Amino acid sequence: MAELEATEKGVAKAEAELRQATRTIRSADRSVEVTVGPQGELTALRFLAEKYRTMSPGELSGSVLEAFGRARMEMARHVMQTFEPFTRPSTAVPELTGVDVDWAKIFGPEVLQDPDDLARQGSGHRLRDEIDEDEER
Repeated sequence: MAELEATEKGVAKAEAELRQATRTIRSADRSVEVTVGPQGELTALRFLAEKYRTMSPGELSGSVLEAFGRARMEMARHVMQTFEPFTRPSTAVPELTGVDVDWAKIFGPEVLQDPDDLARQGSGHRLRDEIDEDEER
């Protein structure tokens, strides 16, 4: 019972910590900065150093999406790290096997990949959002 109570207190403490957690990331081109909350929601967006004024709409939206995606991934990994101790089996009570969490189902499969591998994969193809308008006739 003592181990179960300690686990309950640990989970409550982790939940309280995560309610206040944020992650702030700058885009690779350093034109935007985004902040996400504990559920990966966008809580702040800043345009930096006036660079955004010279960017095309596609470049700017690509920078926002890139930074937002990385911030959400960092927050997801922080959540995983915070709850990791509760996924391990108890050493004292064999009946407490730990919680089995499917992180890929919650956050998507890329959350389980090495961050350096993801950076190398993504560096060759930035997401760009371009709007092509028809010429007026």
